[in-house]
Amino acid sequence: MNMVPSAALKRMLNFNAPPLKTTAAEPVWKVLIYDRFGQDIISPLLAVKELRDMGITLHLLLHSDRDPIPDVPAIYFVMPTEENIDRICQDLRNQLYESYYLNFISAISRSKLEDIASAALSANAVSQVTKVFDQYLNFITLEDDMFILCNQNKELISYHAINKPDIMDTDMEAIMDTIVDSLFCFFVTLGAVPIIRCPRGNAAEMVAVKLDKKLRENLRDARNSLFTGDNMGASQFSFQRPLFVLADRNLDLATPLHHTWTYQALVHDVLDFHLNRVSMDESVGSEASPAGARPKKKNKKSYDLTASDKFWQKHKGSPFPEVAESVQEELDTYRAQEDEVKRLKSIMGLEGEDEGAISSISMSDNTAKLTSAVSSLPELLEKKRLIDLHTNVATAVLDHIKSRKLDVYFEYEEKLMSKSTLDKSLLDIISDPDAGTPEDKMRLFLIFYITALQPPSETDLEQYKKALLDIGCDLSPLNYIKQWKAFTKIAATPSNYGNSGVKPMGLFSRVMNSGSQFVMEGVKNLVLKQHNLPVTRILDNLMEMKSNPETDDYRYFDPKMLRGSESSIPRNKNPFQEAIVFMVGGGNYIEYQNLVDYTKAKPGKKVLYGCSELFNAGQFLKQLSSLGQK
Repeated sequence: MNMVPSAALKRMLNFNAPPLKTTAAEPVWKVLIYDRFGQDIISPLLAVKELRDMGITLHLLLHSDRDPIPDVPAIYFVMPTEENIDRICQDLRNQLYESYYLNFISAISRSKLEDIASAALSANAVSQVTKVFDQYLNFITLEDDMFILCNQNKELISYHAINKPDIMDTDMEAIMDTIVDSLFCFFVTLGAVPIIRCPRGNAAEMVAVKLDKKLRENLRDARNSLFTGDNMGASQFSFQRPLFVLADRNLDLATPLHHTWTYQALVHDVLDFHLNRVSMDESVGSEASPAGARPKKKNKKSYDLTASDKFWQKHKGSPFPEVAESVQEELDTYRAQEDEVKRLKSIMGLEGEDEGAISSISMSDNTAKLTSAVSSLPELLEKKRLIDLHTNVATAVLDHIKSRKLDVYFEYEEKLMSKSTLDKSLLDIISDPDAGTPEDKMRLFLIFYITALQPPSETDLEQYKKALLDIGCDLSPLNYIKQWKAFTKIAATPSNYGNSGVKPMGLFSRVMNSGSQFVMEGVKNLVLKQHNLPVTRILDNLMEMKSNPETDDYRYFDPKMLRGSESSIPRNKNPFQEAIVFMVGGGNYIEYQNLVDYTKAKPGKKVLYGCSELFNAGQFLKQLSSLGQK
């Protein structure tokens, strides 16, 4: 079960023909015109270099000022919105390009197609509009096994939008339609019709009902069904259909507030990490400025953390101390090779050259020495680039861990969530001025409040509130969580977070020595025991067909059944091999990582994680805060 948006995009960029295998043929030069939605879908999947290799000389935003390039074909990749269609019609009238390949991210309506046709007629450009395609790619793939619905306008389908107390039915319908449109695209790209399961009485159920109907209608329309014949050619499916579990964020509000300990989730929590790119202030030399000097201006530096980065792929799910050790190891290995790099550079007459110049060396001095130097140098330099990248990123994360005592928060929250005995009082951590920001303290307190079997007494609550206010916390999220706890049935039986154990290990071996990049003194070396978060447990029940009061009354939909006979009785008694879990109301890297770890322990099983938006704890807290404002 693979999502194959990158294959679909490559086909699209090759005028919707399968890309040629032979590299000898020059690609046709062309321009790519996208809107912000298209840009967000392409950027995590294809690097600029890959676009160039496919013949894309220019990529431009649809709503920017574009000069005519009359002898070049243009490939458009945009949403079928009014304003986009108007702009395309304007391009036709202004005869900007030689020919137009129009690709819509989501299906275009009949009436909008007619608008384009009449514009093409009046501009005398009918023959230039070569093809119009619906691509069904209205979702963003961040990892092979993770997708989100959108990044533009994500506030329209946010947790806040779905849970506003005064939401109108029509607004709710619109939110559900937006989510369903993206999920429908996802299953068309996947090439499979799922079995859908969802809880009752929340937004996830509304999505399930609408998605079932949309899939059903498409399957009925035999002539135009997207799930038959040709379209299924792309499917990497085993013969069994996948399970699609729709979960609702309200089933678990503690995990998105949780402090975390694995690399990717930490980067997302404490740094600016967005669509696989992390942006951070570059430290400009660590020496202190002389007294009275103006502080140096910080440069923003951004790094892409992608599938081609082997270190990231291997360690994004590892506990942070392990990451620091591995970066240090790589650094030591590289230092041992550094003399080799110097030697290679001197053979090539490149001392002191900038690294960009190295790849474009003239091969006139074609000695064996030079040939081997040319082939091994780029590889070594790429290795060095990745080591520097992760040294910078991991150092920035470590600064946050140390200055905010995030290890203390993580360990304490894990104990709260697994109902273990606590070694210090919550009030002490809240009132400790050196431990964390007001936001850290609020997150910790909310997790305590959400997971408590008995809510704290009024007197205790007042004491906590006073301590939180004293350190500058905004208490509005608590107002919302109180209402939520009163309102949700789940509150009666707090979500079970598994018996997560966090074992403090001995001190860091490799990273504790004085020559290390990472000064880890005072940071606990915590190691995680695998435990299932609520979403993983729900998936496990449904995937393995286990009977469990938590999931026994989940609804069951099979869009392939002729009559939409609704029941919670699964017709299929065999465990599923492949599943997609989707969080309506937003998800996070902690849940994603928990599902990845769960799947690793189940050979032969595949699980994908999706969510309507991806937020970190700070962003989620803001949404809770605006829901709780009185």
